[in-house]
Amino acid sequence: MKPAAVAITLRQCAKTYDNGHAALRPIDLSIDAGETVVFLGPSGCGKTTTLRLIAGLERPDDGGQVLFDAEDVTRDPIEARRVGMVFQNYALFPNMSVRDNVGYGLRIRRVPAGDVQRRVDELLAMMRLSEFAERPIARLSGGQKQRVALARALAPRPRVLLLDEPLTALDAQLREALRAEMNELLRELRITTIYVTHDQAEAMALGDRIVVMHSGRIEQIGSPREIYHRPANLTVASFVGTLNRIRGRIAEGGFHCAAGRVPLPPGERLHGEAEVWFRPEDARVVPHADAQLHGRLQRAVFLGDRTRLTIAGIGDAPLAVDVPGRIEVAVDASLGLAIASDALLNFRPEYA
Repeated sequence: MKPAAVAITLRQCAKTYDNGHAALRPIDLSIDAGETVVFLGPSGCGKTTTLRLIAGLERPDDGGQVLFDAEDVTRDPIEARRVGMVFQNYALFPNMSVRDNVGYGLRIRRVPAGDVQRRVDELLAMMRLSEFAERPIARLSGGQKQRVALARALAPRPRVLLLDEPLTALDAQLREALRAEMNELLRELRITTIYVTHDQAEAMALGDRIVVMHSGRIEQIGSPREIYHRPANLTVASFVGTLNRIRGRIAEGGFHCAAGRVPLPPGERLHGEAEVWFRPEDARVVPHADAQLHGRLQRAVFLGDRTRLTIAGIGDAPLAVDVPGRIEVAVDASLGLAIASDALLNFRPEYA
C-alpha cells in the first residue's frame, strides 16, 4: 500500500542563524502532490537549508510556515512528519547487512517482524539488491550503497522523499546510470520528492520542475525546458548551461555589432545599447554569404558527439559554438555564424 502523496507549501520561510547569517531569505513555494521538484544552485545558495526546513531538521524564522496538504507541520520534528531522507554520504550502518539497513526504520517503529521481512524483500527486489541481502555494507559498490540508502528511506512508506545530493560521491559514468534508474523509479512511485543538487544535468533529468536558487533567494521556478530556454534573468541563464554574450545596439528590428547583424523576433520594439546572450548549440556555422556574424576560429575541441568551437572576434570574450562531431575546421579559419532570432536570451537595452 502506498501512502497518499502530499502537497507541500512554504509560506514566507526564512532562516537566520544565531550568528546573524541569513541562509535563506523569505520564500514562498508550492509543490504538488506526487511532484518531483529539484532545488538547483551553487554551494551556499540556500537549497539544503530549504530541504532541512521541509524535513523538520530546522525551523524557519518567526512567521514562516511549512504545510503538508492543509496540515501545519512547522513545529513538528522530523519523526512526526513521515519523511524519508537520503544524504550525500548515505549514513548507512557499516556493522549491519543490507537487509538490516533497509529494515532499520521499520524495526524501531516496532513493526511486526513478518511485515518487516515482506517490506524489505519488496524493496530489495525493486532496487535489484535481493542477491546482496545478507552482504555487509563495506562490501558494496558506491551504486549499491546508494540504492540501499534509497530503499531504507522508502521502507516506512514516507509521505515525502528528500534527497540531498545523493549521487555526488559517485564517478561520472555510474552517476549517469543511476540518475536514469532514479528517474524511472520516482515516476513509478509518484511520491512527493525534493531533490537537492548543484548538477544541472541531474536537475534537467529528474525534475518535473526546477527551483533555481542563488544567495538565499529563489530566482526562477519552471520546467527544465523553461529554465534552460527561457531563463528569468542572467543569474539563471549563466548557471544553467553555457552562455555566450555579445554587446551591441538594437535598431531597425536587428541586433547590430561590429561582427554583423542578427535579426530580432518580429514585433520587437527594444532599441538602444544592449547585450544579447545565446547557447552554444543555438549558433550554426554557415557559408559567409549566409552569415549574420563573422569571426575567427581560435580553438576546436572534439567531444565525441560534438565539437566545441571557440570563436574570437565577435564578443568581448570568445564565443563557444557546438557543431556535429564529424565537422573539422582549421584553427585560425574565418567562420560565418547564424543564430535563430528566437534563440536569443534576455536581450535588453542598457539605454532606452
